[in-house]
Amino acid sequence: QIQRALRSLSIPLERLHIMKGHMMEDMCKGLSRQTHAQAKVRMLPTYICSTPNGTEKGNFLVVELCQNQVRTLLVTLYGDGNMSPQMMYKIFDMPEGLMQGEGEALFDFIAQCLSQFLAETISSDANNSELYLPLGFVFPFSCQQTQLDKAELLSWSKGFSCSGVVGKDVVELLQSSIDKLNRPDTSETGGGWMSPWKGRKPSQSAPSPPYRVEVVALLNDTVGTMMTCSMEGRACEVGMVADKGSNCCFMAEAYLVEITDETSGRMCVNTEWGCFGDDGTLNDVFTPYDESVDEESSNPGEQRFEKMVGSLYLGEIVRHALIALTAEKAIFTGTNAAVLKEKGVFTMQHVLEIVNNEDSITEVKRILEALGLQPSERDCGRVHQICRAVMGRAATLHATGLAAILSYMCQTRDLESLMVNVGVEGELYTGYPRFEEIMLSVSRLLSPECMATILPSRDGSGRGAAMVTAVALRLAAQRRAVNEVLAPLRLSREDLVKVQALMREEMQRGLGKETNASASVRMLPTYVTHTPDGTEKGDFLALDLGGTNFRVLVVRVTEDGITMASEIYVIPAAIMQGTGEELFDHIIDCIIDFQTKQNLMTQMLPLGFTFSFPCKQVGLDKALLLTWTKGFSASGCVGQDVVQLLRDAAKRKRHLGMQVVALVNDTVGTMMACGYDDPKCEIGLIVGTGTNACYMEEMKNVGTVEGEQGRMCINMEWGAFGDNGCLDHLFTHFDKVVDESTINPGKQRFEKLISGMYLGEIVRQILMVMTEKELLFQGKPCPKLQTKDIFKTKFLSTIELSNGLALRQIRTILNELELDATFDDSVLMREVCQTVSLRAAQLCAAGLAAVVEKMRENRGLDQLSVTVGVDGTLYKLHPCFSSNLQKTLKDLAPNCNVSFLLSEDGSGKGAALVAAVADRAANAME
Repeated sequence: QIQRALRSLSIPLERLHIMKGHMMEDMCKGLSRQTHAQAKVRMLPTYICSTPNGTEKGNFLVVELCQNQVRTLLVTLYGDGNMSPQMMYKIFDMPEGLMQGEGEALFDFIAQCLSQFLAETISSDANNSELYLPLGFVFPFSCQQTQLDKAELLSWSKGFSCSGVVGKDVVELLQSSIDKLNRPDTSETGGGWMSPWKGRKPSQSAPSPPYRVEVVALLNDTVGTMMTCSMEGRACEVGMVADKGSNCCFMAEAYLVEITDETSGRMCVNTEWGCFGDDGTLNDVFTPYDESVDEESSNPGEQRFEKMVGSLYLGEIVRHALIALTAEKAIFTGTNAAVLKEKGVFTMQHVLEIVNNEDSITEVKRILEALGLQPSERDCGRVHQICRAVMGRAATLHATGLAAILSYMCQTRDLESLMVNVGVEGELYTGYPRFEEIMLSVSRLLSPECMATILPSRDGSGRGAAMVTAVALRLAAQRRAVNEVLAPLRLSREDLVKVQALMREEMQRGLGKETNASASVRMLPTYVTHTPDGTEKGDFLALDLGGTNFRVLVVRVTEDGITMASEIYVIPAAIMQGTGEELFDHIIDCIIDFQTKQNLMTQMLPLGFTFSFPCKQVGLDKALLLTWTKGFSASGCVGQDVVQLLRDAAKRKRHLGMQVVALVNDTVGTMMACGYDDPKCEIGLIVGTGTNACYMEEMKNVGTVEGEQGRMCINMEWGAFGDNGCLDHLFTHFDKVVDESTINPGKQRFEKLISGMYLGEIVRQILMVMTEKELLFQGKPCPKLQTKDIFKTKFLSTIELSNGLALRQIRTILNELELDATFDDSVLMREVCQTVSLRAAQLCAAGLAAVVEKMRENRGLDQLSVTVGVDGTLYKLHPCFSSNLQKTLKDLAPNCNVSFLLSEDGSGKGAALVAAVADRAANAME
């Protein structure tokens, strides 16, 4: 019988693995918006989003509502790693009947306790005038918390039943009671001015100045347990209470806590794991002794996990085990054991004294005899075994719950292994020396990928509450400072509407014959008058010249679609900087080589030429080179028609296999490439290293070109928008610094707010200012961050990944930059990146809104449906840019239904399609 009893109290490792899996499933249910209400493991958000970092300092009040008492504390932190907080406290006994009286009376009593405590604690000192005292409220009842300082009471327990409180915000009730003690000249800035000497007799000493008390945080003891253990740079991210009840909390990825709106960083979640198993998942390990304890409790069928592990119940489990063994005549066969039927006769203290005493048999005998039993030595040995089994099981179950949390943290952080500190407090932990050893060994067996370090918590409900309050104040101050830095980059709808209007004005100036020369948006005619209509057929060549490498392509357009072949050729530096003839002869040699390999030498193929250098285009196949860039300096080219230079080289080489019919830029090519797949595509957009847009404008509006009929694609060159100063009100300090460090200060100003070449540098400037203000990296200097262009724009895409799993990649970036960053630093870096990229997307959308609205008005439509062909790494690779752009555009141009189509090879395929459309038009004219 005794072996059977011991086996029932011992859970095999395989079953613990299953239990851990069930716990993790229940945790996910509790975090999900859809299943939270039905979950047994409630996973309640605490709205605590950071742990102490050791810099917290100041005076913090704590008030804790206990069983029959109110405990008040004043905790002083010195910013020394929280190693030596000064604490003063006072305990007040509650008047009889207060726990069952009116709620207002209860909160008034708490406020009066605070008033008296302050009177006795803080000396009368002029330096204390207008002292602000933030308050942490430890309220150990079931609440629905919606903010750190907002929580509605769901139900009373522990003998409390005060009226008028359930369903109310308990923080507001306490603050209201504090405010009643205000002086007449109460400040209205939040928080009550409390005069601790209110009601003193005139003969007593004069009162000292009042103190403004504001309730800033509500919490339970589990969270406080975790918060007390973060010191000297050691972040504690798990808190466990192993006491009369049992609970655990941990820092979860905020985006997983679906019942809150927080998506960035982490949030402490209070698991409320005591209810685990209430759905029957623990039935097979619930012994008859557990059933008896459950039936005798005030809430049968509820808190089943807690009833197996809480010190309130362990003595009772032992008592019922002894009753069963006595009935089976396994113990106490020669003595009357009726005393065991009395509930509460065998206490947790008895159990601890038995398992902790080296001379256990003597201790068991003493305890049993004190209860009126006459045990044999064998009885004493068996009672000792039962006590050890019950205590060992409690520690093992705590370890299983901890293992579930650790594995969940490891998985959701996308880590191969996890090292974490666990703050622990409670009678079971402090009273049972083997508790820590069992918990660590079992949790390691269940979660070998996780390494937990146990830290003893000191006064979680007192000191921990002060820590929560201190962290809340630190984060609030940081938030104000961060908002101050980022405010100039955050654009209102009014700002964007103004940008849209300014872009529209500049477009009009650029289209006007008289105003074009002074317009910042040049609105260059491209002489492309049609988009693909699907009838294009044949083989077309494309030449893409924009750097030291160039491409030659053949694009085959058939009824079945488009196929392409291409080859990349190199331009040696000597040719880049030689004569124009040498350069264009080299290009023709490469075209001949390509056509030979593709068996295309017997045909004369139309060629579209993408030439990515500044030009003045005066016809579809005529463009004058304005200046060389990108390391080119070939002589005899500037001011010449580059199409004619290519034709002259073909003549010199006697190459008749090609006919240059169009010169194109990549923005137009993007529109044309997408136009083949979608006839409604009449806008091209590039958002990559640079940015530009083009669109189909009515010829009658193009004052710089003769003719009134039809449409022409206009290359806006909108990167220069604002060069005339019209966007100066949007340029922040960071933008100005970046602009001044470029090779063309004051030029391409719109592009410098949007494109990938500059966003990383803007972020770097912000990070440096935040470091100076000690908002990042604890203010430590970061030499590598001083290096221009060290923060690449591609980092923004990595850092802004919205699923929260980018931490490893962020760490890689931080290591590359030699930055010693905390998790909170990473979260703030993400916010900076999001702010900069959001502004870029919004500004791009404002420019695009001006374009689509002009097209709609041009055509006299109530509603315009149009497609934008898009290319560029920023648009394609950034996780949020496209969605932010589209959302803003929809808001700014509600009468336009705009679709977006990603371009494939605008400078190659697009250039060939320009040639194809030109060839189609020429054939039609013939």
